[in-house]
Amino acid sequence: MNVAAETRAAVREAPFLHTALRAGVVNYTAAAELLDVDGETEAIAAALRRFAAELDPIEPDERAVTVRMQRGVSVVDADRDEDSEVSADAPLWAVAGTVIDSSGGDATALVCTGAIDAALFATILSRLHTAAIEPSAAGFARAATTESPDGTAVVVVGRREAIDALRIVESAAETHRG
Repeated sequence: MNVAAETRAAVREAPFLHTALRAGVVNYTAAAELLDVDGETEAIAAALRRFAAELDPIEPDERAVTVRMQRGVSVVDADRDEDSEVSADAPLWAVAGTVIDSSGGDATALVCTGAIDAALFATILSRLHTAAIEPSAAGFARAATTESPDGTAVVVVGRREAIDALRIVESAAETHRG
C-alpha cells in the first residue's frame, strides 16, 4: 500500500481527524505525526491535504428534531435479572434483553424524534461524554424506509443530570453540522 492509501486508511480509523479534515481545521504536519503511517512526515501531510480537498465540506444542517424528557425510567436487564419486573405496556426501548422501562425508576430518558441520523447520535454522545455525563443506556433507530430522514434516539441519564443533558442534546440537534 502506498503512503496516500495508507494515510486514507489511517484517517478512516480516526473519525475525529476525518471530521477535522472536512471542517478545514487541521495542522497537517501535526496530524501526519499523529498517524501510524510509514513514510516521511511531509509525504503524509501532503496526502492529508489531497484527501481533505476531496472531502465534502461540513455545512450547516437544518434539522427538525424534537426532544422530550421522560422521568421515572429504569434500565432493566430482563434476560439476566429474574426478579426484574418490566411492565408489558411500558417499555420505552428494548435491545437484546435490556429494557428501558417507563413504569418507574430514578432515571430520566431524553427521547429525540425527527431528523436523527447516526452522525447526530454520535455528536450527542460525544458532547455528553465531554460534559462528563455518561448515559446508563442509549439507543438509535432509523425509519425502515431510506426515503425518510426520521429516526429516534433515546438517552438515559441520572435524574440529577437530566436538565444539563437536555440542554446538551438540544444544542447538538440545533448546531449539528453534517
